[in-house]
Amino acid sequence: MNIYYLFDFDGTLVDSMPTFVSAMLRILDENEVPYDDSIIKIITPLGLNGTAEYYIDKLGVKMSKEQLMSVMKEYMLDAYFHTIPEKPNVISVLKELRQRGASLNVLTASPHITLDACLKRLNMWDLFDNIWSCDDFDTTKADPNIYARAAKKMNTTVENVLFLDDNLNADLTAKSAGMQVCGVYDDSSKDYVEQMKATTDFYIYDFKELLDI
Repeated sequence: MNIYYLFDFDGTLVDSMPTFVSAMLRILDENEVPYDDSIIKIITPLGLNGTAEYYIDKLGVKMSKEQLMSVMKEYMLDAYFHTIPEKPNVISVLKELRQRGASLNVLTASPHITLDACLKRLNMWDLFDNIWSCDDFDTTKADPNIYARAAKKMNTTVENVLFLDDNLNADLTAKSAGMQVCGVYDDSSKDYVEQMKATTDFYIYDFKELLDI
């Protein structure tokens, strides 16, 4: 069994993608910016910083990066602080993995202001050895180097880490960086299940399945 795990947060550990999707699309709608069905797959690995840059540079949103990120956080904060739940069986499985001696770590596009509050509210914070936002690396999960840097901080190499994410692009990038990858089902990525199965080492619909990998 692999003893190093690197978990995504949104859509993998917690059921937050509806909140993220609603907030990000609301901004585009309010700014009358057209988009297609691929937008969520594109922006999910980018985090707020990367999404703000994408909105401005690629979609033409007429706001400063600082203004845009402020609106994003405003639209999402309440849900992270009060209502977003963990996904089924996550906590019990994480505790079992800890008992088996695994190193549990988080790498997410979410900023610490939402990430930390949500993990603490759900009593998951102390289950992890490291909790990183992409902001800590000044890059995004679309950058293969972030995975090697995270592995180094865990005092191991990419080959010894199992990365789990519900986003196809993040899974593909982690795989290209040399990590073992487990795709995770989420309603937001249900259209990409077969692609994820074809390109990852493992795929799970329920966290309980992780105990058999």
